[in-house]
Amino acid sequence: MNPPEHPFDHPWQAQAFALTLALHEQGLFTWPEWAEALGKALQDAAPDGSDYYQRWLAALEALLTARGQTDAAEIASLTQRWQDAAHATPHGRPIMLENAPG
Repeated sequence: MNPPEHPFDHPWQAQAFALTLALHEQGLFTWPEWAEALGKALQDAAPDGSDYYQRWLAALEALLTARGQTDAAEIASLTQRWQDAAHATPHGRPIMLENAPG
């Protein structure tokens, strides 16, 4: 079986993958810890795997929260700011957090 030509359907998926690798390389967690967190998150995954990278993010958020690097309120706030920035950004322009109103 050949690997998929495009392993990521969206740029954010590649960014989430790269962020996970970078955080591991910085020593925030071990591979066994990552495997356990991802395994737990995948228990709730869609049977067709369509939400794999959403589950990936859920695992990363859970691991960072468990490590005291963030908390659910901070994640929710930052998520909202990015959504606001996306809505405030003209089509075709890069979405930047600075674009979020107020």
